[in-house]
Amino acid sequence: MEAADYEVLSVREQLFHERVRECIISALLFATLYILCHITLTHFKKPAEFTTVDDEDATVNKIALELCTFTLAVALGAVLLLPFSIISNEVLLSLPRNYYIQWLNGSLIHGLWNLVFLFSNLSLIFLMPFAYFFTESEGFAGSRKGVLGRVYETVVMLMLLTLLVLGMVWVASAIVDNNKASRESLYDFWEYYLPYLYSCISFLGVLLLLVCTPLGLARMFSVTGKLLVKPRLLEDLEEQLYCSAFEEAALTRRICNPTSCWLPLDMELLHRQVLALQTQRVLLEKRRKASAWQRNLGYPLAMLCLLLLTGLSVLTVAIHILELLIDEAAMPRGMQGTSLGQVSFSKLGSFGAVIQVVLIFYLMVSSVMGFYSSPLFRGLRPRWHDTAMTQIIGNCVCLLVLSSALPVFSRTLGLTHFDLLGDFGRFNWLGNFYIVFLYNATFAGLTTLGLVKTFTAAVRAELIRAFGLDRLPLPVSGFPRASRKT
Repeated sequence: MEAADYEVLSVREQLFHERVRECIISALLFATLYILCHITLTHFKKPAEFTTVDDEDATVNKIALELCTFTLAVALGAVLLLPFSIISNEVLLSLPRNYYIQWLNGSLIHGLWNLVFLFSNLSLIFLMPFAYFFTESEGFAGSRKGVLGRVYETVVMLMLLTLLVLGMVWVASAIVDNNKASRESLYDFWEYYLPYLYSCISFLGVLLLLVCTPLGLARMFSVTGKLLVKPRLLEDLEEQLYCSAFEEAALTRRICNPTSCWLPLDMELLHRQVLALQTQRVLLEKRRKASAWQRNLGYPLAMLCLLLLTGLSVLTVAIHILELLIDEAAMPRGMQGTSLGQVSFSKLGSFGAVIQVVLIFYLMVSSVMGFYSSPLFRGLRPRWHDTAMTQIIGNCVCLLVLSSALPVFSRTLGLTHFDLLGDFGRFNWLGNFYIVFLYNATFAGLTTLGLVKTFTAAVRAELIRAFGLDRLPLPVSGFPRASRKT
């Protein structure tokens, strides 16, 4: 063999080893996420559904739980995708020739984006519908009972659902783009149909993030206020503890001796009031035992950090709106190449990249909190060791929709200038200036309005509570008056 042949073989061998190394790294990362998600779902599932007398139902629930674990791992991978890419770019930019990070390259990052896109399609379109129909199926009438009969029924239902969704997407494509070539391209299931369907799902996820994130940003302040100990401002905790104990004793005496009062008593209401007073007394005891540092420094610093992160998010979006009006390059688009480590995607360098990662995680946590705080999805909130299997499936689907839309959401708002890789940058609506501009303006307006409303209401409530005005015998407009007959 000639020298050229040996060189070609060495290049092919090197490429083979690089592909194997990327596969091993991706498998290790996904295995780690899968284990974490499995531990999480194990603590939320209802144990009674997995220890039933009927072994068939228990087996079906175990299979559905594994599918949910896979979906939740993909959702967590989608959340970490953009921050991992930004940090990898800065690491390669800072240490370009380091031997120990040669495994971290553009090919690996691009492969991770493609895997997340593929697994997201697989979970949303096939695995989660299969898990739901599988748990609800009983087998065809007249067929043999067992897990295999449920599998047959689930496959048939999944095929019918696929045909229904395929027809709906084809009709939607005909309405939006009345072009014969665009409709015929949907017959190419892998190259056009799945990306088009995922584009529609991602657009719904981005709209859901637009609604849930401002709500979650406002909710973060109230949740932090409940978890941390507030400072004492012109209030006497000893007096509040004494009043709470006195009221609890009075209600307890009324419950134990209901015949002492000539009016009919609502015992359930009295029990709820006693529980509320006990909870209030526990919180007051916690505040009294807290140290001065925890009371006077922890709460203000936490509130200041939340205010700083929220204000920085709004400022970043406002700057991006100005960039959209001035420069066309500010529009979100896909990255064709996979070269990383060439230039920083932040004007502040590594410090700016860290700020971008923090803002992305902060907005994701806020969106999840806003999602579970909204009246429409409040009933979907998981409970510790008391979450039904269908509810777990619903939570996994919603979290996957939110997390898979996070890279597009972050790039659309201008939180980062890292362009979308793989099929994430093929969404048609990303190139529409009016949609992107209106989305940024709506997010900035809703977040600012929620922030102002939350702070004014919180400051007003704290001042009323600090000066003791909440204990004054003021008339309440919504309190029902007693009738003359009573």
